[in-house]
Amino acid sequence: MEREKSQSGNLGREYTAALKRYLKHGGEAALVRAYELGRRGLGEGRGVLSMVALHQEAMSALSRASGGKEVITPETLPRAGAFLTETMSSFEMAHRAYVENNVALHRMSDALEGQIKQIAQEIHDGAGQLLAAVYISLDMIEGELGPVARARLQDVKKHLDDAYQQLRHLSHELRPTILDDLGLVRAIEFLSEGVAHRARLQIVVHASNGVRIAAPIETALYRVVQEALNNISIHARAKCVDIHLRASNKTVRCSVVDDGVGFVPGDPHTHPSGRGLGLLGMREKLRPLGGVLKIESAPGRGTKLFISVPRRD
Repeated sequence: MEREKSQSGNLGREYTAALKRYLKHGGEAALVRAYELGRRGLGEGRGVLSMVALHQEAMSALSRASGGKEVITPETLPRAGAFLTETMSSFEMAHRAYVENNVALHRMSDALEGQIKQIAQEIHDGAGQLLAAVYISLDMIEGELGPVARARLQDVKKHLDDAYQQLRHLSHELRPTILDDLGLVRAIEFLSEGVAHRARLQIVVHASNGVRIAAPIETALYRVVQEALNNISIHARAKCVDIHLRASNKTVRCSVVDDGVGFVPGDPHTHPSGRGLGLLGMREKLRPLGGVLKIESAPGRGTKLFISVPRRD
């Protein structure tokens, strides 16, 4: 704490001294110093309001010195504004980089969704065509077999039926056509049915049907819920999961609550198997949309995920 106060005081004193020199003498070198001080403030984790307050404190200090007659005059006030502008240019550049990275991340997410959709379609169609060819071949062989061999062949066909259903379900979970056709609620219900069957979980979806929201938001929320259910089925040792989805005119909110073993949020040692990476992936999916993910959990008390995304229809 003392070190932080010292750093803050040092920055304030250096800012005041640099501002005083620029107001008296001007010059490009003083503006370069303003830029450097801005970068330093950004590196120390200061925000825009903090830097503006620092500038205001420096102006007040200079006004108090000798009554302000030597430094603060109507002629030097535009220079003070130019000094502040140069100081804040680092923050402007950081903001622009953030926006550009957000746009790039959004485009990459869209491209990835397109690839996933293509893979899901190839799994569905390709597997269907191959299995159809196998069925035709088996039907041709069946007439040449005796009763015992035919019974065994029927068992083979049942296994093929199970394999086809699993591949079909996998392709729909990769990129469910139901998400495009019927919306997020039905897609999450379909996803929950598959996870509940495989992981022997009781999953209840609470939502009102008929609510459609922007496609990027539907896709992101579907992926986040998918990752959450995957984490629960692998790590949580839960029995019950409740999913709530509701949309207002401004915000879409979703929560995923389980009764599993829980964990300590932010503790990298809680789940060495990589649960933290799953949570990071969820946040990365929401970030381009301005979405927020909050986590409440404790050992032995289950986990609650709260997701909110601004609605942009």
